[in-house]
Amino acid sequence: MSTHINTLPSTLAPSAAENPPDEKRLLKLAVRLLTLVSIVVAILVIAGLWSRSATARRLEDSTQAGLAARVAVVKPKVSNSVEELVLPANIQAYIEAPIYAHTQGYLKRWYFDIGSHVKRGQLLAEIETPEGDQQLEQARAELKAAEANALLATSTAERWQNLLKKNAVSKQETDQAVGDLSAKEAAVESNRANVRRLEQLQDYEKVYAPFDGVITARNTDIGALIGGESAPRELFHLAAIDKLRVFSAVPETSASAMSAGAAATLTSDQFPNRIFHGTIARDSGAIDPSTRTLNVEIDIDNASGELLPGAYGFIHLKLPGPSSPMTIPANALIFRAQGIQAAVVRNGHSALVPIAIGRDFGDTVEVASGLTANDEVIVDPSDSLVDGAPIEVERGD
Repeated sequence: MSTHINTLPSTLAPSAAENPPDEKRLLKLAVRLLTLVSIVVAILVIAGLWSRSATARRLEDSTQAGLAARVAVVKPKVSNSVEELVLPANIQAYIEAPIYAHTQGYLKRWYFDIGSHVKRGQLLAEIETPEGDQQLEQARAELKAAEANALLATSTAERWQNLLKKNAVSKQETDQAVGDLSAKEAAVESNRANVRRLEQLQDYEKVYAPFDGVITARNTDIGALIGGESAPRELFHLAAIDKLRVFSAVPETSASAMSAGAAATLTSDQFPNRIFHGTIARDSGAIDPSTRTLNVEIDIDNASGELLPGAYGFIHLKLPGPSSPMTIPANALIFRAQGIQAAVVRNGHSALVPIAIGRDFGDTVEVASGLTANDEVIVDPSDSLVDGAPIEVERGD
């Protein structure tokens, strides 16, 4: 009996010793399972956050796209090295003069009316001068009397000089006779000059054309008093139109490019499809301080007589420009406290760029610095446009 009891503990001892290793395995398994679950949960959380962030970004991009301003853009235009300057111009006759009478009388007749073409030296009108004619007759009579007195004084002086040689008269009496002769001869010259003056005035009874031209005005008629008015009356107005003077005011910035002999063209609303060629004849040589312009004269050949003096036209001048100048529309400029700017599109956003402008051509302006030829310049930008605003470009077909 005692032997049986002693063998029982020895049989149960190995089973009790094997239980601790099973518990460790179970604990390790539980730790691994918990770690795996944690990893799965973390992955799910990260995936949810990523999806939420992507959705937020898409929503933001969609919102920004909806808020992006739609604008039209242009690229700076690179013009040629030779530019054309178009300026208003006044067309005038090459020679223009009022015709007056240089005598007093009444208009006897006139020979040409307005629009008549006359040649130099042609008789335009005749004037009756009865008073002048009488003065001429009187002057001629006085001249004859003076010549007779001078002839008598000559013979007297010669006689006294011969008597002086014989000591028949005194030296004093002879000198008086010679002096009287000199006075009489001077009177003759005076009367002769007066006759010449009146004869010249009589020549002014006929009014002649001083140059070839066209009569643009006739301000008198038969029987009109000539020369008796308080102010002289213009009889005719004569203009030479075979060649015309065209005057234009060139801005100070282009004054240095003006040179005599340079080609120029003229256009007129009267002849919309015609171009008249001419050359720069001269300029004033000084800038007008009131307008800051240079007065330039261009001579235009008008042998056909189509262009009329007093008309209005446009002068086209070719100017050498700077190397590769750029121009943009004038409505692309932004005037703010920061100075003159232009808005360009860069990476889908606006960028306000300060620029320096050169010459102003009206619809366009020359850009001296600040832009490149590849910039997309926003046309007619909004007053509320700011730097960095999203932009959607309207592109044509």
